[in-house]
Amino acid sequence: MSESNPLKRAAEKVADTLSGDGAGPQDGIPGKPGPESPPVAEPTRPRDPLPPKPDQSGPDTVSPTGQPTGADQARFAQSGSYLTNAQGTRLPDTDHSLKAGPRGPVLLQDHHLREKVMHFDHERIPERVVHARGAAAHGVFQSYGTAASVTKAAFLAEEEETPVFVRFSTVLGSRGSSDTVRDTRGFATKFYTSEGVFDLVGNNMPVFFIQDAIKFPDIIHAGKPHPDREIPQAQSAHDTFWDFVTLHTEATHHTLWNMSDRGIPRSYRTMEGFGVHTFRLVAADGGTTLVKFHWKPKLGVHSLVWEEAQIINGVDPDFHRRDLADAIEAGAYPQWELGIQTFPDTPDQTFEGIDLLDPTNLVPEELAPVRPVGLLTLNRNPSNFFAETEQVAFHVGHLVPGIDITDDPLLAGRLFSYLDTQITRLGGPNFPQLPINRPHAPVNDMLRDGLHQTAVHRGVAPYRPNSLDGGCPFTAGADTGAYIESPVRVPEATKVREAPESFADHFSQPRRFWLSMSPVEREHIIGAYTFELSKCYEQAIRERALQVLANIDPALCAEVAAGLGLPAPEPTVPLADVAPSPALSQVGQSWPTDGRVIGIVAGPDGDLDGVRAVRDAVLEGGMVPLVIGPVGGTLGSLTVQRTYANARSVEFDALLLAGTPAVGSDAYGARDAKGLPAAADRAPTDPRVSLLVSEAFRHGKALGAWAGGEAVLDASGVPVDAPGVVVTTSGTAALEQLARLLGEHRAWERFAAA
Repeated sequence: MSESNPLKRAAEKVADTLSGDGAGPQDGIPGKPGPESPPVAEPTRPRDPLPPKPDQSGPDTVSPTGQPTGADQARFAQSGSYLTNAQGTRLPDTDHSLKAGPRGPVLLQDHHLREKVMHFDHERIPERVVHARGAAAHGVFQSYGTAASVTKAAFLAEEEETPVFVRFSTVLGSRGSSDTVRDTRGFATKFYTSEGVFDLVGNNMPVFFIQDAIKFPDIIHAGKPHPDREIPQAQSAHDTFWDFVTLHTEATHHTLWNMSDRGIPRSYRTMEGFGVHTFRLVAADGGTTLVKFHWKPKLGVHSLVWEEAQIINGVDPDFHRRDLADAIEAGAYPQWELGIQTFPDTPDQTFEGIDLLDPTNLVPEELAPVRPVGLLTLNRNPSNFFAETEQVAFHVGHLVPGIDITDDPLLAGRLFSYLDTQITRLGGPNFPQLPINRPHAPVNDMLRDGLHQTAVHRGVAPYRPNSLDGGCPFTAGADTGAYIESPVRVPEATKVREAPESFADHFSQPRRFWLSMSPVEREHIIGAYTFELSKCYEQAIRERALQVLANIDPALCAEVAAGLGLPAPEPTVPLADVAPSPALSQVGQSWPTDGRVIGIVAGPDGDLDGVRAVRDAVLEGGMVPLVIGPVGGTLGSLTVQRTYANARSVEFDALLLAGTPAVGSDAYGARDAKGLPAAADRAPTDPRVSLLVSEAFRHGKALGAWAGGEAVLDASGVPVDAPGVVVTTSGTAALEQLARLLGEHRAWERFAAA
């Protein structure tokens, strides 16, 4: 790796720490709460507020009207070393209400009590109806210039750099739900371009459940918890969801994506993004091209297996949030290439028989290759979750010259809905003035007043035409950067409430997706449908779902039916004759291993020199080593990051075993139920280590052992000759042999398909 690579610099800092040379026992390890380690005793000497951590940053300091202020971000944070009220008056006490004597009644005149409790009572704002749970980061987009021939958008010009803010999210769950539920993920990017804000508001799946926005309340009402009991939370495995999607079969394609491994991504860093809709690009000469946007992760597309997702929801519900923040803090900056699929802008807006206005359709990459046009790098964590991640407001109507919309009926409804929801959630029409939402281009909009107005406008004539303000603001033309809608001819028609005939095909696209899956991915889909439908109370819904599956593929239907103990129906429509799209499969390629997490299991009697050597090799490879020991503290001079009690396999991409760790002193049922299966006098190793190893093996993860570690494999029921398992003479040799498997994400050969 390059010496200038930030991940290598972070790795060297971690290496110093683990060698005992760091400033603190965890210094340099991602996840440190603040910029300084605290003392044991409460600090009493006044000092100014601490700065943010090096990986953190707030929004760029621009005015409410888009002007760079040059101000230090610290000017917008709390200041001064003494506690004050909201008006800046210093306070002597904030632990006791003002009372008539120590045991007397609280006095109504206690203005500090009233202000403090009043503000606390109003600290929460309405959460998003969908995409409530999210995580976000700042970054930069670097254009390759390869889109310049099809769009005049300035941020896509050659060598143009644009600051961005990206928010990832689940769809169905509340703000307090878990990260690794089976769900679609939001992938929303705010580009602060020189021509205004452009929001690309997409998902990690290229299709949607509905074709028309008028059905959006229906699909969300169906997917949300049942209104009588408010359960289940953040899940689709319930009657109302399946009742809707089996009756409204245009949802079939998106439902199949949800039941695939795409519904449980390993990380936001290993997740594709899609604009979903077809947009229109406008070139400098006025020529137009239809386009679909894609985000391609540099680390490849990887997912969890279902058991992993379920375990994570219990042991670390913040798994995806933590993974994103820790990666950025460690210098393993996530990256995606923005790509475009382009199509001729024909009057019928179709391509190779595929209706481009139908958001339940995708265009196979084999028919229209994805052309890379730029690189997104996320390199700064937010400094305040509420001010940035929670208050960011996206809108598909935030467009810039060179990018226009099409007549997609779902997109049309989103153009209305996004503005409407911000008014309720953020308290009024001035949400664009919140620091995270402010454009980085001059704003002169004639919009005035309203709740939370922070701009101090001048002049007396916020109207056009005017002469009292010198005629300002003046309208722009195409030659001065105005956004001018593409003059698309609208055919003569009558008002109707109906969909075009091409929208009626609900099964050929799902069948293409199914045929494109590898055998193991098909098994995961079968398992997901079986699990979800088995959670439905009503038999009629299960039977209806099987009929939908029969129209996709009889084998899929038969396997799910067998799992439900029901007969498999015959298809009611002819099976579509479609070619597979290999690009839809996640299996079969090798990807960089940057940021992969390697667990190194050791005990006090293990090969600690070997642990140090393999840890250094892991760091040199741009990955993260976590030493797992019997208790916290150190093993020799090695810092222990995880213990047998708190480590679970789901946190690691691979495990290395340095010998046979003895049973820990806390490995008994009353202290830790995971220590119950084996008694200390007959267990070759700690039963929690065996659980760790057996779980990792079940989930297809790489396993390596040396210095007697094969005994742990044997005690865990892991054959030493199984795919992805190596026993060598050193940890570095094991890591070297497992490098290929890490790039492929799992030992897929372990997953036998029928």
